[in-house]
Amino acid sequence: MYHETDVHIGRRLRERRIALGLSQSELAEKLGISFQQVQKYESGANRISGSRLWDISRVVDAPVAFFFDGLEGGASNQGERPLDRQTLEIARAVNMIDDEEVRSQLIRLVKVFAKSA
Repeated sequence: MYHETDVHIGRRLRERRIALGLSQSELAEKLGISFQQVQKYESGANRISGSRLWDISRVVDAPVAFFFDGLEGGASNQGERPLDRQTLEIARAVNMIDDEEVRSQLIRLVKVFAKSA
């Protein structure tokens, strides 16, 4: 059984990697490890050491604390679904829109669709 903290950190790593548009292989290459190791980190099968987490945080341009965000709530976070690839890709694409008004309109449109679903 995987430890819930390792699973959470792995999920945050996956979310950040996808948000940046990196494949597991690309991240692994930047870290000097195999893509299988990245898979194990993301699933929580292997723990990420402190020094490795530091290296990862530098590669994905996120503070170490990012990987722990949402963990302290424990039971209150259990109902949340992890972000899937499509959600992260949409967020990344929306974030690339320079025009703030267009971005806001798009977000409102998505919210309308979500309410009607």
